[in-house]
This record gives sequence, C-alpha cells and structure tokens, in this order.
Amino acid sequence: MNLLNAKNKFIAFVIISIIAYFILGYFIDRENFILLVSFYTLTFLGFYFLYNAKDIKENDLFKLGVLFRIVLLFCLPFWSQDFYRFIWDGRLIISGISPYSYLPNEIIESTNINQSIELYNGMGSLSAEHYSNYPPINQFFFTITAIFASKSIVASALILKCFVIVADIGIYHFGKKILKSMNLNTKNILLYFLNPLVIIELTGNLHFEGVMLFFFVCGLYFFFQNKWLISAILIALSISTKLLPLLLLPFFYQILGFRKSILFYGLVILLNVVLFLPFVTNTLINNYSETIALWFVNFEFNASFYYLVRAIGYWIKGYNTIGIIGKIIPIISIIMILIFSLLKKNIKPIQLLSNSLFALTIYFLISTTVHPWYIINLIALAVFTRYKFAIVWSFLVILSYFAYSQADFKESIYLLFIEYMFLFGYLIFELSKRSRKTESV
Repeated sequence: MNLLNAKNKFIAFVIISIIAYFILGYFIDRENFILLVSFYTLTFLGFYFLYNAKDIKENDLFKLGVLFRIVLLFCLPFWSQDFYRFIWDGRLIISGISPYSYLPNEIIESTNINQSIELYNGMGSLSAEHYSNYPPINQFFFTITAIFASKSIVASALILKCFVIVADIGIYHFGKKILKSMNLNTKNILLYFLNPLVIIELTGNLHFEGVMLFFFVCGLYFFFQNKWLISAILIALSISTKLLPLLLLPFFYQILGFRKSILFYGLVILLNVVLFLPFVTNTLINNYSETIALWFVNFEFNASFYYLVRAIGYWIKGYNTIGIIGKIIPIISIIMILIFSLLKKNIKPIQLLSNSLFALTIYFLISTTVHPWYIINLIALAVFTRYKFAIVWSFLVILSYFAYSQADFKESIYLLFIEYMFLFGYLIFELSKRSRKTESV
C-alpha cells in the first residue's frame, strides 16, 4: 500500500509539474504576479518531491527534466525580451553588419533584415539604444539560427531553445562525471537539471547562461582530469559566450602553478581575441566596453547591499549615487575574488568550487543588478559543494518579478526584504552548521 501511495504521489507531482510548466509557458505573462508566483511555487513543490523521492531512479528523473523542457519548447519566451535581440543580431550578421557597430535605433529605418520592425519593437527601447553585449560564441549561435530561420521569429526561438536544451543535457552528463570523480552523490546534478528556475529561465525564457555553463562545466571536468589545454579551450569558449567566467579564472592558479598558468591563461586570452577578430572595427573596443559598463552604473534591479548603500548615498548626497557606487563595485569584486582565489586554499576540487561559489555569491550580493537567471550560475557551482543556499535563492528570486506587474516598474522593498532575509537566514544556517561540524572533527 505504501509503495502504491508513493507511486501515486510520483504520478501526481509529475502531472502537477507538467501542468504548471505548461500554464506558465503559454498563458501567464510576467505582469500577472500572483499567478506567476502561484504556479512557480507548484513547480518547486514538484521539484522538491521528485528530487527527494527515494524509489525513483536518477535516469528517470533525468528523463523528466527533459520532458519538462519539451513542454516549454514551442512557446515564445514569456518573461524576457532578450531573444528578440538574439534574432536581430544573427540576422544582422548574415546581412553583413556587425551587431557591435550600430545601435538598432540607428539602422531601423535602413536595415533590410526580415521582420525588422517586429524584432525592434520586441526587444524594447532599452536594448534598442545600446550596442550588442553578447560575445562571439553567442553570436555564432544567433547566426546559425538566422541561416536556418531567417523569416520566422517562432522558428528562430525554437532553434535557439534546442541549443539551450542540448547544453543542459551536456551539463548533466559532465556534471555527473565531476561528481563521481569527487566521490560525491551524482544525484546532486539533478539540483540543477530539475530546478524550475533553470528550466524556465533557460528553455522557457531563452537565456544563454546554460550554454556558457556547458562549456565551463566541460572545462572543469577536463581541468580536474589534468587535461589543462583542452580545459583552457573550453573555458575560453565559455567566456566568449558570457563574460562571467572571467571572474573565476584566478581560482585555477594554485593547482596550475606559475608556469602552467602562463600557458593556460595565455591560451584563454588568445582564443578570445581570435574569436573577436571577425568583428574588429575601429569602434569595437569602445562600443563593447561602453555597453558592459552600463551594467554597473545605469541599471538597478533586485539588489541587496547596493540598495542599502544607495539609501545612505541619498541621505548624504541627496541624489542617486549609482554613478559613484557602480565604479567602486568592480574594485571590491576583484579584491574579494583575489582573496578567495589566492589567499584561501584551492588545491582540491571541492575547495576550488566552494570558494568560487562564495566569491561569485558576494559579487551578486554587491551588484546593482541581479536578474533571476543570474542565480543559475550559483546553482551550477553549488551542486559540486555541500552548500545549498543557491537552491533556496532560486525559489525566492521569483519575488523580484513583482516589479514587472507595476506600470512604473517599481520594486517592492517588502518583497526584497523577504527574499534576502530568508536567503541570508539560510546561508547563516549552513555556515554555522559547517562550522559546528569542523569543530567536532
């Protein structure tokens, strides 16, 4: 009877999850905050039960992860406009125009790419008034998509989603290999593969963090196998998909040593330079660096410590001091990364990954902008450690979508307080638990 009940519960949660993903993907806009949070919570209840079900094989859970992604395969991204810019960039490239050379605002009247007006309106005014910030490997996927689907936005989104799903499957495969080599439970990789934030923000909303993480996780696997040259190539590809892995490069130094580090870092830098060569113009460096800098001094969303410092800035200066704070944040981030990478031990894989997790967490906690899909980077690192606060954050971060339900895109200070109060509470709990275990050894 107990076995039957367990089987019935399993089937029930699978059905609930499928229905919740389907409704989120095809019927709920990000402006409908109550329904969004309600059905997102259902996906997490399903995730919690399925992951903790004792009688379910890992391979069956993997198949469910694929199934949930397939549910979202045919809907247009529902909580993000970024995919319109992806398609725009790819179609610009096949028409012979560099996405780093012109603002969409500058060429909307003159470009002859298919569906230019739909793409321009879809990407929104914020994207339209800035140069592309997507590195070359991202542009490669956008270009492939444009070649095979130059006249259909729906077909383009479908192709892009296929890239993302294949990347997630690759993360699952190589993640299991890393866990096995570290003598950790291989089931941990399902904390990533079954996580609703990962499924919704990557497959559903078409963010390319998953593709970047695929190259990075593969690079980690070969690095821990002492195949450093292959690892350097893969990590270079990861950086050329999204720039974030640049922050984690110093963590490889202690294992490599000085001489091998020169070769490793030299190869990573060289490959990234080569990948940018097809886009080289007189204005490339200026345009690209200008766009990247905007994330530190112009944009604000779902921040924690930054909002506290900003409030102090208002009290002292009488105006928003993001221009000042945004220039200081990169300096603090670099200092913290160097402390965790060079002053702490990073000889064993578990040390390297745990310290990387905390350094990246601090980076996000002091950032001006923390979009929900940024947390996926922490989830990917967390599966290789004993810390699970990133999994908790992946549920709490949905509260940040409240801003989209407001006509003036105004965030709720109360919901932000709830998000970070529970996050810090769980983080402190995990740190104190680890501290007690260390003392008892």
